[in-house]
Amino acid sequence: MTPAIKLLQKQKIAHQVKEYEHDANATSFGLEAAEKLGLSTHEVFKTLLATDGKAFFVAILPVDCRLNLKKLAAAVGVKKLQMANPDDAERITGYIVGGISPLAQKKRLKTAIHKTAATLAMMYVSGGKRGCDIGLAPEDLAKVLSADFVDIVE
Repeated sequence: MTPAIKLLQKQKIAHQVKEYEHDANATSFGLEAAEKLGLSTHEVFKTLLATDGKAFFVAILPVDCRLNLKKLAAAVGVKKLQMANPDDAERITGYIVGGISPLAQKKRLKTAIHKTAATLAMMYVSGGKRGCDIGLAPEDLAKVLSADFVDIVE
């Protein structure tokens, strides 16, 4: 049981856990999750970290989309962002790359969720380890993370 799943249970947020056999040779963790779970790439979201050199920010976007750092910077109220390096992402979130959940990270970071999530009945995010996704209502995710739905993709 990961910290992400424990958080949802503790807060009594409806969710479903979907697990699959992770392929160590997979190059895209998110696309692998969508394929193995039989879900659309628009329903499965990846969690990325960006930094302005002082603070870190979380972007949650569909696995088949590319993050637009300028749009994310505007959404979180900073001038310029760059992608966080993987070691920093793991240290700050407490999760390993490919299994970084937006939920129950070590520190609460300012978070933006791509606006297409708001149109879905259920979205899937990493459950906190490779081979584990959590399905939940986008509104519930936004509420627990104090996140906004914004345009953050190319």
